[in-house]
Amino acid sequence: MLSTQVPLAQAHDPEGSPVSRGPAHEPEAFVGEIERDLLRSLARLGEQARAAITDAVPLAELLSAILRDQIEAAEVEALWLTDEPDLDLRLGLARLVGDEARHFSMLADRIRELGTEPRADPRIRAHGPLFRYLRGLQTPAERLAAGLAREAVARLRNALVAEVARARGDDATARLCIEGAGEDEVRHLEFFRRELVRYALTIEGQDAARRAMARTVQLAEEATDSSRSAKATPAAPAEPPAPGR
Repeated sequence: MLSTQVPLAQAHDPEGSPVSRGPAHEPEAFVGEIERDLLRSLARLGEQARAAITDAVPLAELLSAILRDQIEAAEVEALWLTDEPDLDLRLGLARLVGDEARHFSMLADRIRELGTEPRADPRIRAHGPLFRYLRGLQTPAERLAAGLAREAVARLRNALVAEVARARGDDATARLCIEGAGEDEVRHLEFFRRELVRYALTIEGQDAARRAMARTVQLAEEATDSSRSAKATPAAPAEPPAPGR
């Protein structure tokens, strides 16, 4: 099980494309290996994110950054399920979409309670680089590896915001970040891991999964500083649809 209580870590190839490590591993061993890589990466990312959260950043802005991530996660998972022929995988993604939508509503309500209007309406803001990358992934192995990394980063981020909220005496926000979505996040990690074991069977699939995980973490690292401001972004021109598999 991935832990949120880690520092942040491993350097990736600039293009997010680690070199193949030889013959395909047994799937369970392969997933265990990339989880260990992910934990080392989370260690570095956690330190970067913690350093970027200053006392001047209101909790409402930190929650707004999470809010945007929640709606983008729901949107990309909805896109993935539309062309997924595996019924079990399709239904699992559909459950994730519902969970993310519920988390979005809980966070939006808390932001309003803090006296601020939520600023993550998908109709009036551009999608971030991570969303644009994830929507273009085509195979189950790379989608699942990227989803595992994205969910682990989200769990780490929620833990950091909860830590800040407790330090500022806001136990309600801390509980929301940990208890409000915590059980769902654990289930999401288990889903991505379990399904990745089913799909990371070949050298090509495992290499694609490594690249997708590395690139997802790299984009999360690049967004760490700017995501803290959680400023509304003007709508961008319509993005082209991702090609089908």
